[in-house]
Amino acid sequence: MTGRTRHILNAGAAIWGIVGLSGVLTFAIYRLGRISLLAVAEDWHFWHWVTLMANLIFMAYAEGYRGFQQRFSPRSAARVFYLYQHGGLVKGFLAPLFCAGYFAASRRILRVVWGGTGAIVVFILLAQQIEQPWRGIIDGGVVVGLSWGLLSLWVILLRTFLAGHCQQSPDVPGYP
Repeated sequence: MTGRTRHILNAGAAIWGIVGLSGVLTFAIYRLGRISLLAVAEDWHFWHWVTLMANLIFMAYAEGYRGFQQRFSPRSAARVFYLYQHGGLVKGFLAPLFCAGYFAASRRILRVVWGGTGAIVVFILLAQQIEQPWRGIIDGGVVVGLSWGLLSLWVILLRTFLAGHCQQSPDVPGYP
């Protein structure tokens, strides 16, 4: 395989990784946003509004800032940049999963990603049992966190590619 062909495949893998990862986040924002908007049709009391504001602030900080901006987004951007530089058939084909950290990562990251996914699934199953407007209040906070996360992912990715290097390790075995 020529250097130019490899570069094109690596660039395609990186694009597939970020587009796939962004698509999953965008779909979740869309779905949960619709559920949140349904809550507006319900009768709201003062405590609903207070809970909504507290949840929005908490989720912006906990999920958006701490979870995404400080942890997930820098690592995912580094993994997209790694694909751009090194690619690989399996990593390229499964690029969104690779960029999220589902494989080819340290044990700690694998535990965090797979454990976090399990926790999210349990949380979704529990949240589906909650009546409106409380479900919309909870989902509204998640939408804020995911939106912050998607934006931070793209900002950090842009900074990474403009700088030409990662600020964080991509956490790929055998890579510094």
